[in-house]
Amino acid sequence: MSRQDVHNEMRQMFGTVISFVDQIPDAYIDAEWDLIKRVQFGETLIPNKYKELMGVAIAAVTRCRYCSLFHTEAAKLFGATAAEVEEAVHYAKLVSGWSVYLNGLQVDYEAFADEVRRVVAHVSSQAAA
Repeated sequence: MSRQDVHNEMRQMFGTVISFVDQIPDAYIDAEWDLIKRVQFGETLIPNKYKELMGVAIAAVTRCRYCSLFHTEAAKLFGATAAEVEEAVHYAKLVSGWSVYLNGLQVDYEAFADEVRRVVAHVSSQAAA
């Protein structure tokens, strides 16, 4: 697909051409646009609202203000509430904070993995009862 074809599809889908795509080299424009439209905006196994809430969380962790803005607005477009966006960011803070802590202390991974398996087995047995 040519750059002009991508522009045409983007105008039809979004009403405009998102300017940053013109930074993508010609050799990759078709593949990148395909990923954007099929994975990010297409119907996949994960509903779009939840993909965008994951995008909000990832953007918060990577501290990308461009991605934070885009994924927050896209999440709202797909039905996310302000409270859901806030929860996604709070969850990202929780997970990334524990990642820093566990990695910084160099907690034994095998012991941690064994502990996780025991917790999952216990919770599963409780749910089955």
